[in-house]
Amino acid sequence: MADSTFDVVSKVDKQEVANALNQSQKEIAQRYDFKGVGADIDHSGEKILMKANSEERVKAVLDVFQSKLVKRGISLKSLDAGEPFASGKEYRIEASIKEGISQEHAKKISKLIRDEAPKSVKAQIQGDELRVSSKSRDDLQATIALLKGFEEADLQFVNFR
Repeated sequence: MADSTFDVVSKVDKQEVANALNQSQKEIAQRYDFKGVGADIDHSGEKILMKANSEERVKAVLDVFQSKLVKRGISLKSLDAGEPFASGKEYRIEASIKEGISQEHAKKISKLIRDEAPKSVKAQIQGDELRVSSKSRDDLQATIALLKGFEEADLQFVNFR
């Protein structure tokens, strides 16, 4: 009997991120507390840039964006937002959306599988994803349950065969 496998990936729906960004822009343009403070959110390539004239306002812009991401089903573990920094007369926050499992996280996940998953389960790193295999489908389902508790990255489980 062949091994059963599944892949552990970390993917984000780009269209949902764009929708959340557009909704945030509309809300920031309409809200009274953002009038006259130069509040703005925009993206260029992979970076998302939030601007306002005070540190509190730029954090409020980030909060609006985070709430829109959550409403659209995107985990905040995928959002990598920096600290507010002054740039001339305005404050800025640069953020990006993380996709794929970094080598560091992949090693942590495979160590977790080696240490705590059933002994028949094997994990191998394949680029920015992990392939997990075992002869027993029940062991694989127990491994999925174990990995759902992994806090450091947003994980999805695909190609369960």
